[in-house]
Amino acid sequence: MPLPWRETWSMAWSALRASRLRSLLTILGIVIGNASVITLVGIGQGTQKLANEQLQSLGANVLFVVPGNDRSRRGGAARPRTLVLEDAEAIASQAPSVRRVAPQISSNQIIQASGRSSVGGNSLNVPVYGVTPAFLAVRQFDVERGHFITQADLEGNRSVVVLGSALATGLSPNIDLLGQRIRIGNNRFTVIGVMEEKGSFFGENQDEVAYIPLTTMVNRITGRDPAYGVSLNFISVEARDESKINAASFQIANLLRQRHKIPRFGEDDFIVRTQKEAAAIVTTITGGLTILLGSIGGVSLLVGGVGIMNIMLVAVSERTAEVGLRKALGARRRDVLLQFLIEAAVLASMGGIIGSGLGLGAVALASAVTPLPAFIGPGTVLFTVGLSGGIGIFFGVIPARRAAQLDPIVALRRL
Repeated sequence: MPLPWRETWSMAWSALRASRLRSLLTILGIVIGNASVITLVGIGQGTQKLANEQLQSLGANVLFVVPGNDRSRRGGAARPRTLVLEDAEAIASQAPSVRRVAPQISSNQIIQASGRSSVGGNSLNVPVYGVTPAFLAVRQFDVERGHFITQADLEGNRSVVVLGSALATGLSPNIDLLGQRIRIGNNRFTVIGVMEEKGSFFGENQDEVAYIPLTTMVNRITGRDPAYGVSLNFISVEARDESKINAASFQIANLLRQRHKIPRFGEDDFIVRTQKEAAAIVTTITGGLTILLGSIGGVSLLVGGVGIMNIMLVAVSERTAEVGLRKALGARRRDVLLQFLIEAAVLASMGGIIGSGLGLGAVALASAVTPLPAFIGPGTVLFTVGLSGGIGIFFGVIPARRAAQLDPIVALRRL
């Protein structure tokens, strides 16, 4: 008669306990593989969540216009100079579905606090944005102290600057710079505001940025190109409402094609992206990254499975006499097969549970000590533990079949 499940389980567990050290070393491979999968997938999902949160914080009715096209930007050449200030002004005045337009020029500059001892003399190389007053509303930023750039600042070409929160602290940790004079390149500017903390946006810390009037940026830092005029790095556009997003995108694209004299079937020299399109692209990229990271961890899990098969083959060789005695006493081939499969599954499942615990701890630690909101869903954890058990059974089949096929007479000679 076949052995009862309880008895088979008891015999498998007793065999594992008899070789504790070997069992623990076998489990270790699965632990490492499982912990790697949980940790790497958690980091990948956290990256995807962070990117989506950053895009959603811009608002659902925001569009982005950037110079160049996908081909030119993939080529790695210098930034295409195909958007000018007149393009932004035309969008604002001629696109009916657009509410606000925020053109932007970016340039890295050395910023230094005043040399007076009361303020300190720290200097930092950070991005400086030349913007208009509309930037605050379109990008949904807020000022913590002071005020943002005004239309009078823009029209008067004034030397005023608004600092990101981290930049203000980095320039002068102990003194409030509001109202103080700082140096940007070779020019002096008065600090009129400090922004609220915003965090990173696609790898760039928005709290380590300085904002000055776009006209001042052109006249004192970047200059005006005689051939192109005022070349822009970026145009942020706010549609009138979320339902006008597609209409605004269509109107902007048609307007820029006309202004740039692009033939009917010619390739655009600009890109218009909606927030949803950008989110879809980011989701695709980060989803691929998550799969890649999970696959890397999965390789470790497979290596652990190979370790189980190796150890189980050794166990079969060492326990040949035991198998022969059991078969001589009436144990069937499937009883022996089941016992060795249970041993392999127990090793893998225990490793999966311990590895999942370590992986969850690593994910929680990454979320606590870094800005990345790493997380892992319970479904993924259960799937990984189940996968570990499945790998144990898969790699335990060959040793179990070898044990089950032993000739009892030949096996008893080992006694």
